[in-house]
Amino acid sequence: MDKKLNTAQMLVKCLEQEDVEYIFGIPGEENLDVMNALQESSINFITTRHEQGAAFMADVYGRLTGKAGVCLSTLGPGATNLVTGVADAHEDGAPLIAITGQVGTERMHITSHQSLDLCKLFEPITKKSKQIVRPDTVSEIVRIAFKYAESEKPGACHIDLPVNIAGMEVSDDEKPLEKRNAPPEMADINSIEDAAGAIFSSQHPVVLVGSGAVRGRCCEALTRFAESLKIPVINTMMAKGIIPYDNKYSLWTVGIPQKDYANKVLEKADLVIAVGYDIVEYAPVRWNRERNHRIIHVDTRPSHINKYFEPAVEVIGDIAHSLTQIRRRVHRNTEPEFALKVKAAMEEEYNSYAEDNSFPMKPQKILYDVRKVLADDDIVISDVGAHKMWIARHYHCRIPNTCIISNGFATMGIAVPGAVSAKLINPDKKVLAITGDGGFMMNSQEIETALRIGTPIVILIFNDSNYGLIKWKQMDKFNKSCYVNFINPDFVKYAESFGARGYRVETAEDLIPTLEEAFRQNVACIIDCKVDYDENIKLTTHLKEVYASEI
Repeated sequence: MDKKLNTAQMLVKCLEQEDVEYIFGIPGEENLDVMNALQESSINFITTRHEQGAAFMADVYGRLTGKAGVCLSTLGPGATNLVTGVADAHEDGAPLIAITGQVGTERMHITSHQSLDLCKLFEPITKKSKQIVRPDTVSEIVRIAFKYAESEKPGACHIDLPVNIAGMEVSDDEKPLEKRNAPPEMADINSIEDAAGAIFSSQHPVVLVGSGAVRGRCCEALTRFAESLKIPVINTMMAKGIIPYDNKYSLWTVGIPQKDYANKVLEKADLVIAVGYDIVEYAPVRWNRERNHRIIHVDTRPSHINKYFEPAVEVIGDIAHSLTQIRRRVHRNTEPEFALKVKAAMEEEYNSYAEDNSFPMKPQKILYDVRKVLADDDIVISDVGAHKMWIARHYHCRIPNTCIISNGFATMGIAVPGAVSAKLINPDKKVLAITGDGGFMMNSQEIETALRIGTPIVILIFNDSNYGLIKWKQMDKFNKSCYVNFINPDFVKYAESFGARGYRVETAEDLIPTLEEAFRQNVACIIDCKVDYDENIKLTTHLKEVYASEI
């Protein structure tokens, strides 16, 4: 007679049914049954050095694949360590499943060692937070979690498994539920025609495109839309590459704190076509403070409620299909002359740093050289800090999901673990983590994970011994800074202590050959590069002049 499965084993069977490839996490006493079941599974368990690293790995896995990344922890402090990465995925629209161990149900009503109400803890940062309290509910709870995590807008879900329930036998008729995907819904024809009419009658339309368009895989449809109708396109940080940056109508990225070139075009627009735009990416008050823009909302779900974002038309359905249908109903011949002048000014500024060999290196020059080394489909994972603002402005993409930026939740520490995940699922691509020295030290322990599992990522550190973005904001507001300085280790020796390779850039001419050598290695590499963040304040001054000018 076959031995019955316990709840932990059924949980793993359900994860296999959901096509889970990897689980990132740390074993603990309260998830021993789950770990034992995983050992007999086709799922690869990636042991990390911190639960936050595990959550970030699952987060980036979800962003790059569209399938829910899975992270696992024990109860108490293990679970609370997951919280930041789970919140990041939830806010930024990355599908993620967090699984936590828990005390036995016989202890939940009393004060107990390491006991927290984890369902309540995870509730505000997930779409669903469920506890398995009966063995015969595990298949339903897992299917609920994955369905909600992967449906628009994607986000995080949480499953809590008490230790005594994990070891209980499930009934013979319990089995994983089948994964079923609903067909995409198409927009109402009336809304498509209303949108077409609004575009036809506008003089200065502009597209503001966000991460929903990346998830909707509408790169080709959007590019044809822009080219056919001669409408400039501005992308958020999370939608880089949704239209190739060198396309005539691409006005690159908006979203840094200062008003930039793209804001000039938004200000002049009489119609903003928001495509897959999520207000968490770039608040509408930043571009519609006077509430005088007419707005078309094109997305798979209705718009947010926000007094600065009140669409006149909502086109709800498959984004690529909606754009195609709108395009077929509109004819426009007028070139966006002002937007093209702005684009020319942006390109002139970008190219002006090509031969700048000053050292410490200007952030513009670092990113100019990085773009030379990486192919179109290689992947950059940006950490959060001053360098993120420069990546938004100066690292250009032709393909979506080749520059991953945490922008909705804007979480420091994501770059190193995120790069490990990206390399794991894209072994044939170059994967570069770009991080500040502050963000790097928050999860640098995951270098050991990269070495152990054989993911040869390259980490480029913008080194200024400061929390650079906060210093930038302090200087803007008070013309002085405080409490942002720190001392770094020797990053080359630090890398070598792990068994990784360490490099130090000594001149601007060193960067490209150093990057090329690092990418030839079969182990993780760290590149320490001094950065000249005097450019931060210079950019603030420059953009004030740009915004005051007629270009």
